[in-house]
Amino acid sequence: MTSLKYAQGFLNFVNASPTPYHVVDTVKHQLRDAGFIELSERYNWAGRIKKNAKYFVTRNASSIIAFTVGGSYQPGNGIAIVGGHTDSPVLRIRPISNQIKEGYIQIGVETYGGGIWHTWFDRDLSIAGRVFVSDPNTGNFVSKLVKIEKPLLRIPTLAIHLSKDRYVKFEFNKETQFKPVAGLSEVKADSKNEHKEGCCAGSPLSDEEFESVKSVIERHNKQLLDLVAKEIGVEVSQIEDFELILYDTQKSCLGGINDEFIFSPRLDNQVTCYAATQGIINSTKTLGNQSGIQLISLFDHEEIGSLSAQGADSSFLPNILERLTKLTANAEVDLMSELPSSYFLETMAKSFIISSDMAHGVNPNYTENYEALNKPKLNQGPVIKINASQRYVTNSAGIVLLKKVGNLSKTPLQLFVVRNDSPCGSTIGPMVSAKLGVRTLDIGNPQLSMHSIRETCGSKDIELLVNLFDSFFENYSKLESKILVDGLD
Repeated sequence: MTSLKYAQGFLNFVNASPTPYHVVDTVKHQLRDAGFIELSERYNWAGRIKKNAKYFVTRNASSIIAFTVGGSYQPGNGIAIVGGHTDSPVLRIRPISNQIKEGYIQIGVETYGGGIWHTWFDRDLSIAGRVFVSDPNTGNFVSKLVKIEKPLLRIPTLAIHLSKDRYVKFEFNKETQFKPVAGLSEVKADSKNEHKEGCCAGSPLSDEEFESVKSVIERHNKQLLDLVAKEIGVEVSQIEDFELILYDTQKSCLGGINDEFIFSPRLDNQVTCYAATQGIINSTKTLGNQSGIQLISLFDHEEIGSLSAQGADSSFLPNILERLTKLTANAEVDLMSELPSSYFLETMAKSFIISSDMAHGVNPNYTENYEALNKPKLNQGPVIKINASQRYVTNSAGIVLLKKVGNLSKTPLQLFVVRNDSPCGSTIGPMVSAKLGVRTLDIGNPQLSMHSIRETCGSKDIELLVNLFDSFFENYSKLESKILVDGLD
């Protein structure tokens, strides 16, 4: 019987996490509260990892890997992995963003990912992200998270009365007609500074303000910078640079007649981030008896192909797995010295990855767009995603494993395949499985309006996914040896 406990927890999670940096920060707080220890890639891990213990490590503060080492772990044992991503389609503030047009202050933005961009019009938008500031006491440059709750920006649509084609589908130019309005200019623009970029509009800079690359004071609206500086408790002059995105200030919430829905931004893929974190935390109740390693890997940049230093197509997960499989498990010394690389290969052959991303629930207004017998429904459990062209990497052996995991946790599962005349999205699954040679299955909770600024999923499905991951982590080592794929298993 499902409850709304985890649905409420997810609402808090997504409302606190408008950017990948905030997602990682929120996950870190939950892990720390559960006793996980933070590690750094900058140091040697020999002697730092112990059995029956919990750890996490981040890269670029936008991707995070957390893992637990079972009390009965031995070198060469398998690793149960859940992978997802921290990013979503958004609008990102450009390096030089300040513009004035027709007396309006506008902020230049760049599209990130494949958003349903028309849903961003006429929404109450604000900004969030990370800001690098100089510390006058140490001379260091440190990162600070910022999230301004106040609605600051809006992308206005053209009134239907002024449209030449008022009865055709809504179309717009993303470069010229997709610029947020931030306010009214205090100085009337003229033909010389109408499109001037930077706040100074030709004002000379003092020697102190000169820099080899134009400072943020020159590149962005001064009033916007004042708000950012005030929010993080610094002077504008301390801001060196930032990565800021726009987000919808409307909170994620329960919806529907019986609270059966969640109406929210960024369901894709913060549902996985939340459920995987809760799943691995819950699984630690049996950690002392577990013989493997349990791991979650939440990557940035999935929405743009994952090819970055911290994406799923990077060295992040392989590097961490290599570190773990080279550490020796001794009764007294625990995980101290290094083992040969053959243990890495043995472990990969015994491991399994659940690539978790959101799935397409059936939309009652567009049923013709779904394969007739594969129409996942909200609140009826996670969806196993299948594609013959390997856009999803699920195979029958993986389905057998997930069926057993689902049976143990009493989690219903659904199946999905796209129509032959329909394109198919993809996930991190194909790239991580190809990179590591690890068996992989694609799964995800069903949702409506994927990549909209406001999406919909089932409130009860959150708990079902948490329970599935918990069961996977707790039972994988026992199930893995029973599913015989290659001849010598």
